[in-house]
Amino acid sequence: MKIPFIDIKRIETGFMKDWLLRVSEISEQAAFISGDTVRDMERQLADFVQVKNVISCGNGTDALQLALRASGVGPGDKVLLPDMTFWATFEAIVNVGAAPVTVDIDPNDGGIDLESFRLAIKTEKPKVALIAHLYGWGTGDLDLLRTYCKEESVILVEDGAQCFGSEWQSEPIYKGAHISTTSFYPAKVLGAAGDGGAIFTQDDNLAEKVRCLANHGRSSHYGYKDVGWNSRMDALQCAYVTLALQKLEMRIASRLDSATYYRKNLSHAGVTVLDVPAGYKENGYCNVLTVEDPDLKIKIEDRLKECGISFGNIYPGSMSSQPPAKTFSAGHYGGHEADAFASKVLNLPLFPYMTTAELDYIIDIMNKV
Repeated sequence: MKIPFIDIKRIETGFMKDWLLRVSEISEQAAFISGDTVRDMERQLADFVQVKNVISCGNGTDALQLALRASGVGPGDKVLLPDMTFWATFEAIVNVGAAPVTVDIDPNDGGIDLESFRLAIKTEKPKVALIAHLYGWGTGDLDLLRTYCKEESVILVEDGAQCFGSEWQSEPIYKGAHISTTSFYPAKVLGAAGDGGAIFTQDDNLAEKVRCLANHGRSSHYGYKDVGWNSRMDALQCAYVTLALQKLEMRIASRLDSATYYRKNLSHAGVTVLDVPAGYKENGYCNVLTVEDPDLKIKIEDRLKECGISFGNIYPGSMSSQPPAKTFSAGHYGGHEADAFASKVLNLPLFPYMTTAELDYIIDIMNKV
């Protein structure tokens, strides 16, 4: 049996027919940029995540850069970020001219370490701090982080590229954020047919700045009030996301069934399944295993390869350990839990509509290693 790490072709009956119909309609109208299709997607997203303003953009990395720029970040500023995240979080800070300061993680949930975060804010006095909600949930200290940033007058930008559809304290995770972002990369829980992203905020002024920057800094078609860039999400991508949003509850339910099945049936000695922090409803983006013994981890991975089972390592290295960090990093707070976590993390296949036969096959191989 061959099992991919993720299968984005596994979609609902009739989805492709609906998608091709939308492609035909948009093509016949030649309504590829802006227009009703884009506005309709933004309205539906706003309703779903219960956030007043949703601004679509070209991709998830642009979403981060737009959020940082709109928050006033520029050359000479320092921005905190977790040491365990995707590289886009680090490079977005560099690309707006600021200096990234990494903060170690809490290995219990993969989120940023609260005490190290507080120390970094007291010492560095950053204008903005950036946190990442990894694995389909977020840190158990989310309310404390949000409150502390308000108290210290630090803008908190939340990278939510992996958490669309997740809930914190029974509400969409984006709802309580000052400003947050997502990615519609096809492998995400809510993915497009290509690149796309969005910024969420309750703040009207902040939303206006984001929308302006994403469209060349325009005040009118040939008038400009800032220097932005072209980061529009086109109508075809918006149409795909709108259709996918209609199926999202079913897809998340299927993902959660598989995630629960893994937790109940993985009994391998030396392997720990990371628990979802209290207060969260995850979206089933990925499961997270940790394997303490490096030899056992190699043995497991080799056996999975032999048996045709793809797997992931999200993520195999910290931000501070990447070669460009030596040039661009402005400091690090905390220890090296991110590196320790990276050395033992393992992710098994998890995507909508996995079969019981597939799950049993994976679990059987794992438990026999």
